[in-house]
Amino acid sequence: MTDSPLLLRPGNPMTKVLVAVVAFEVIVFGLAIFVMIQVSQVPVGLAVELCAGAALLAVLSAATLRRPLGQLLGHLTQLVGVLLGLATSAMFVMGGFFALLWLVTFVLGKRLDQQGVTGSR
Repeated sequence: MTDSPLLLRPGNPMTKVLVAVVAFEVIVFGLAIFVMIQVSQVPVGLAVELCAGAALLAVLSAATLRRPLGQLLGHLTQLVGVLLGLATSAMFVMGGFFALLWLVTFVLGKRLDQQGVTGSR
């Protein structure tokens, strides 16, 4: 399963960077609640539900990123981050930024996999 194009090999040093990306997304998802309420007039309950769900997904991804499930949850987190733009357009920008950051980091990790580089566990 580690040869999947959607997964990095165990011990890849870029995994730590991917954890940082989704950790920062937790903060952005939390702040997006206020943007949804103040700028886009999304009802408070809906804004909290959407952003809390996205933040929970990011936390689960960060906690399990060293395993294949965590990496797949990370990919899903990027999609959810962009889709939050349907509730407030600012999240199209922020979600897109984090998705691009995730993609670049992931591609660099795949290149390290091809070179056989692994970090210490």
